[in-house]
Amino acid sequence: MRLPSIRRSQGRQGPSGSRVQAVRWRRRRRRTPAAAALLAAALTVAGLAAAGPAALPASAAPAGPAGPTATAGDVTGFSRSGNTFTITASSGAKARVVVARADIFRLWLSPDGSFQDDPAGADLAPTTDFGPVTTGYSDAGSHYRITTGSLSIRVNKKPLRFSVFRADDTTPVWQETKPTSWTGGRTTQYLTRGADEQFYGTGLRLGEWALRGKTVPIAVDNKWRENDNASPAPFYMSTNGYGVMRNTWAPGSYGFDAPTTLTHDEKRFDAWYFTGDSLKSVLDAYTDVSGKPFMAPMWGFELGNADCFNASNPDYQGDHNRPRHQNTPDVVGYAADARAADMPSGWFLPNDGYGCGYTAPLKSTVDALKAKGFWTGLWTSTGLGSIADEVGSAGSRGVKTDVAWIGSGYKYAFDGVRQAVDGIEKNSDARRYVWTVDGWAGTQRNAVVWTGDTYGTWDDMRWHVPAITGAGLSGLNYAAGDIDGIFGGSPRTYTRDLQWKAFTPAFMTMSGWGATNPSAGYHDKQPWRFAEPYLSINRTYLQLKMRLMPYLYTMSRVAHESGVPSTRAMVLEYPDDPVARGNLTSGQFMAGDSFLVAPVVSDTEVRDGIYLPAGTWTDYWTGRTYAGPGWLNGYRAPLDTLPLFVKGGAVVPMWPQMNHTGEKPVSTLTYDIHPRGTSSFDLYEDDGLTRAYTSGAYARQRVDVTAPTAGSGAVTVSVGAPTGSYTGKPASRGYEFTLHVATGPSTVTVDGAPVPGLPSKAAYDAAPTGWYFDPADRSGVLRIKTGTKSGAFTVAATGVGLPATEPLPAVTPIDRSAWSLVHADSQETAAENGAATHTFDGNPATIWHTAWSSGTPAALPHEIRIDLGARYAVDGLGYLPRQDGGVNGRIGGYEVYVSDSTTDWGPPVATGTFADTATAKSTSLAPKSGRYLRLRALSEAGGRGPWTSAAEITLTGRPAP
Repeated sequence: MRLPSIRRSQGRQGPSGSRVQAVRWRRRRRRTPAAAALLAAALTVAGLAAAGPAALPASAAPAGPAGPTATAGDVTGFSRSGNTFTITASSGAKARVVVARADIFRLWLSPDGSFQDDPAGADLAPTTDFGPVTTGYSDAGSHYRITTGSLSIRVNKKPLRFSVFRADDTTPVWQETKPTSWTGGRTTQYLTRGADEQFYGTGLRLGEWALRGKTVPIAVDNKWRENDNASPAPFYMSTNGYGVMRNTWAPGSYGFDAPTTLTHDEKRFDAWYFTGDSLKSVLDAYTDVSGKPFMAPMWGFELGNADCFNASNPDYQGDHNRPRHQNTPDVVGYAADARAADMPSGWFLPNDGYGCGYTAPLKSTVDALKAKGFWTGLWTSTGLGSIADEVGSAGSRGVKTDVAWIGSGYKYAFDGVRQAVDGIEKNSDARRYVWTVDGWAGTQRNAVVWTGDTYGTWDDMRWHVPAITGAGLSGLNYAAGDIDGIFGGSPRTYTRDLQWKAFTPAFMTMSGWGATNPSAGYHDKQPWRFAEPYLSINRTYLQLKMRLMPYLYTMSRVAHESGVPSTRAMVLEYPDDPVARGNLTSGQFMAGDSFLVAPVVSDTEVRDGIYLPAGTWTDYWTGRTYAGPGWLNGYRAPLDTLPLFVKGGAVVPMWPQMNHTGEKPVSTLTYDIHPRGTSSFDLYEDDGLTRAYTSGAYARQRVDVTAPTAGSGAVTVSVGAPTGSYTGKPASRGYEFTLHVATGPSTVTVDGAPVPGLPSKAAYDAAPTGWYFDPADRSGVLRIKTGTKSGAFTVAATGVGLPATEPLPAVTPIDRSAWSLVHADSQETAAENGAATHTFDGNPATIWHTAWSSGTPAALPHEIRIDLGARYAVDGLGYLPRQDGGVNGRIGGYEVYVSDSTTDWGPPVATGTFADTATAKSTSLAPKSGRYLRLRALSEAGGRGPWTSAAEITLTGRPAP
């Protein structure tokens, strides 16, 4: 018997434009992925590296030039009112500089001089009053100078141009190369680009996060492919120590070339500038104005699961015969499956969009899920007409605002997210938990942004790593992508994708929108619906995330306070490391301040090109410790192993194992410590559910560790008393410490009193207090139990030895941004784009292929010659065969040459034969310095024909005089 279906009102959908979008999107939902979807291997860097929103959206299409280009002209007047400075220009235009804080100001240029058009208002900049600020100004002849305690802002008179210096008035921050110009519908600023200046930001950009030399659209297109922008933000920041948020809803484009061109499709210029002494301080200032990242509920850090559980609804656009998905209460069976499989997971979105309205009564399903430790959210394609009842009465606690509703983006999408936030927070004491696409600046304070409808391929996984990492460089603490995409996929890609996403704050599976099942034996995309070994591997990483909950939750509190994300590009932690500043490290990230995660994003069991910055790094699984900086190649990473390293000095709080928050009390808190010098951790805790923390209902506990920097000595752990209070805060709890040391202690004390050593792990587990050293556990682990504590205490272990460090080989990838093609003897350009330049474009989905469509193909050998842009001492070459499913053209026999001349190559620096496989290849070269590379393919690996093909060529080496 079919249960009645509750559908959100189509009439509450919003403007007609969104209905058109909905129709287009429903058609897209019916598509299945192409049979020949691109597969890709990751490039390894060494060798190879209620009503809808009321406002109509801005158009995403560029307005284009309309009439002649104009500028403000020369300065004709300058005045001050408080901390607002107004400049009049000869064209009638006016500019305003409004100083909000010594390090923050607004620059507003109005071509008509009216300052009436302020479309963003307080939406993008809700906080601009920071109290009194001291400013001054002077006439310096050629320019006016506005001063704060941090900055000197120059207003050039002829013509009107702006530049910003540090307080010394000599250290540049940014400078306009020529006046800002506008046409009828577009305004552009032009800035000098420093010799080594790097740029980051622009929102959730689907690709590399270091943007120098790139042009980035700041616009909504809902394509969700590499180099698109799933949630654009009119914000960027520079290694010069500043960031900019354009105060606009208009689309634009940022070209980080020389000069840097910053364009939006409107006849006005309005921007907030943030300065600091680091990228972290710039993010702090930016989010002071635009809003700090929200604090998600604890269950929002757990795995979420989205699917349709009302397939019997006639309006459903998928398979109406899906078993166990006929009516919304069927979701409870999936919850039972998860618990039966001992699989951590925390919430469900039983879809109520795209014709899959939930079946009444909703509350009974919500209650049944909650009894199994799951929270419930709803996923809407039509609006929020019933959210007061869904939240207030039924107990739903999350919203996913899908593209058929908010896909027109800009203010329309922003207002839709805000309505979802209000729907949760005005009808309960719960925290906001909203997922969205098409976010904008400020979305970090309201929602998780995700990458849209992507594919379960290695190639999609490859660019997801920098995409999700890079979102944090725009203050987006919660950025995610569907595990294994929404279309296609396989057990192997699912398992690899889940591994690394378990180290990000928010992640979710997405089922039921591809074919009946993605592939034979692959049912839905829930981690407990897999055969071995995938089932156990998925469980391992989900369990690890649950144990790391207090660490990851604290890192997100750091984001909430400072704007510094939990998922961090290497440059945030190592801003002075030239390797960390650029995309050579875009395939890895820091999870908080202690874990370095290097995802495996190709079908391989060997991970090359892991960059370990200065300091010591311990392999999480083996205890093997390395001394950086340097590159780690040949890392053994079978399917169950995510390359994961812990920073020396790390202090990591861990919960007991549980499958969902609140399943058991945190009767014992474990601190997992890698002692090295002095370090600390400031644990943050609250009730994990309500907004009481905003009124001060939370607690902190500081842990300080002192240890030798090398060799042996004493390790002391000083645990502070928890400060503050919240509902459910324990009056006392037990503590365990796991110290990663190479040799056992001579004594262990707690507050000076000896703690007994125990003879075995079993004896240790059974004892209320004591210590046990296991030299075979990850190269040495000292475990210490203190018993129950309520206040401050100190643990000391004397005579322990720290792990010895292994040096890393001095192998450095050569930057390919300056490479150019000198010659390719043959390339296919008629039937496909097989241009040889694809071998160094950074995209393994594109290839060089020798010509085949224009008569008799050229015979082997084939060759490519590349100008490296400068001289290098080259010591290694990497070759990635084509990754598009084709096999012909794989290089077999080869010769490699390096030279300063394209006519005199000398003898080869390497010869050999590559295997006939699709995996990445590398070869060492006899070290030689030169500017040019020549790779000759002597034979085709499979003997299939006279072809040569390549997806990527990389080199390692060092700059040479």
